[in-house]
Amino acid sequence: MAADIDERTRRGRRAAYAAFGVQGLSFAALVTRITELQKAHHLSDGALALVLLAVPLVAGVGSVLAGSLMARYGSGPVLRIAQPLVLLSIVAIGVAPGNLALYGAAALFGLFVGAVDASMNAQAVTAETRYGKSLLTGFHAVWSAAGILAGLWSALANKTHIGLGTGFAVPAALGVVVSLVAGRQLYPKAMEATGPGGQQLKAAAKRVPWKPIIVIGAAVTCMYIADSATSSYSAKYLEDDLHAAPAVAPLGYVAYQVCMMLSRTGADLLVRAHGAAKVVATGGLIGGLGLLTAALSPNPVVAIIGFAVAGVGLSVVVPTSFSAAGRLDPTGLGIAVSRVNVFNYAGFVLGAAIAGAVASDLWLAYVVGAALCLVVLVTARAFEPTPVDGATPNSAVAERPVA
Repeated sequence: MAADIDERTRRGRRAAYAAFGVQGLSFAALVTRITELQKAHHLSDGALALVLLAVPLVAGVGSVLAGSLMARYGSGPVLRIAQPLVLLSIVAIGVAPGNLALYGAAALFGLFVGAVDASMNAQAVTAETRYGKSLLTGFHAVWSAAGILAGLWSALANKTHIGLGTGFAVPAALGVVVSLVAGRQLYPKAMEATGPGGQQLKAAAKRVPWKPIIVIGAAVTCMYIADSATSSYSAKYLEDDLHAAPAVAPLGYVAYQVCMMLSRTGADLLVRAHGAAKVVATGGLIGGLGLLTAALSPNPVVAIIGFAVAGVGLSVVVPTSFSAAGRLDPTGLGIAVSRVNVFNYAGFVLGAAIAGAVASDLWLAYVVGAALCLVVLVTARAFEPTPVDGATPNSAVAERPVA
């Protein structure tokens, strides 16, 4: 298969990897300095929670708007415009002179993040389609790797007392350069799959069963509630609740992403050997134990270890949910995957809301996350559904030996 791939297709794949890396860099650069942002603007825990809650809500709007633009112009042009704007909005957050400016910049960040999420995943799907094999896990691993670098930069910035404006401008400048250079190689609309018309899509959607999608989606929602609390609040938890030094606080997110990345590199092999249901059930159990460890930790070191363990377990839920969705979609149009992805935003919004509600006692957010991992555990069988007639099982599932 590799010999049949033309150079233009390879360049598009590399450009999509770059887009995922820039997105991971920008997101982590912001969330790992949440505590410093709160201090700089004298935000109460409630005000901070509202800001963090608004971002995924506005991101959903950005994703929908991007979808309509992508249908007309393709995902490449949307991504080339939206991604530099994400980076500029982070700088705007860092230099915002007052709370009103901060809220406006955060809203723009959410809007552009949603647009980038939609368009970069569309580019990844195009690469996967043209290569004829599963590639999405690799793209998300690049996202995690860039997030690790951004988290380490935030730790250094905190230690050396680099201001928010400069601290955000450095990764933003790097990201803008990479985005502008790689953007020229993204797949044009002509290389992307042509979608069906509205009536065709409605007819096809009726063939995709909702019940198993809802069960899988419930697990995805629970995973993202835990992920949201960890991504957005781990630095604040370590510094405020466990009295970690500012340079140490971002390392909870770093450890979480390191273990997510490493776990995802071997997840496909485990699914082939043992099946998706066992892998997801084990992941839910491990994730819950990690979050519970973080919640009950007596010091920052143990909490960081807990976040790392949580990353190992939670990392397998999303990739296997998309594989399961593929087994439930006889249309080949990605309808089931789109439905599962809705639960992504729902979980992130709920996670921000829960963590914000208990911001003065963040350990409770991780107890809730650990409890919700039990939902992942008990719904794990849904990740290995009987394929719907006409659906093509994911290659990882198809290659698994029958017990």
